[in-house]
Amino acid sequence: MSRSGADLALLLLGGFRSLADAATAELARRGYEDVRPVHDFAMRAITAGADNASELGRRLSVSKQAAAKTIAVLEERGYVARDTDPLDARRKRLQVTALGFAVLRQGESIFDELRDRWERQIGSAELASLETHLATLVGALPVRLDTPGWIAHDLGGPA
Repeated sequence: MSRSGADLALLLLGGFRSLADAATAELARRGYEDVRPVHDFAMRAITAGADNASELGRRLSVSKQAAAKTIAVLEERGYVARDTDPLDARRKRLQVTALGFAVLRQGESIFDELRDRWERQIGSAELASLETHLATLVGALPVRLDTPGWIAHDLGGPA
């Protein structure tokens, strides 16, 4: 049975969604019930250098106002903090807190567990083959982890 290109795209998206939803649910079971995938993307962007709302907005392909709302939520929950810029005391820089890094590490651990579950379901050779084929098709690093708005760039959306 041959599938359409749209079917393939939906299967790939479904695989991502399945993993992301399962990871979010498991984070909640582990005590992080207030974490959503966008929070992970935002904290990774901050770690990679997006130290203010404007830069975070650019990295996430959202407005400065949307980025500021995400920052406010992350600050309120203790995942990020604002520190004084050592080069300009008037400027505050965003930094991921120890709690924020703990959430990121938990998430990474959960994704490893989910990968292991898939490996048990389809076998290690099949999963390794799937990963090899995907890497061949999309590249070893197909999406930067700090930029969930990558699709907007490819479609001529905001940079």
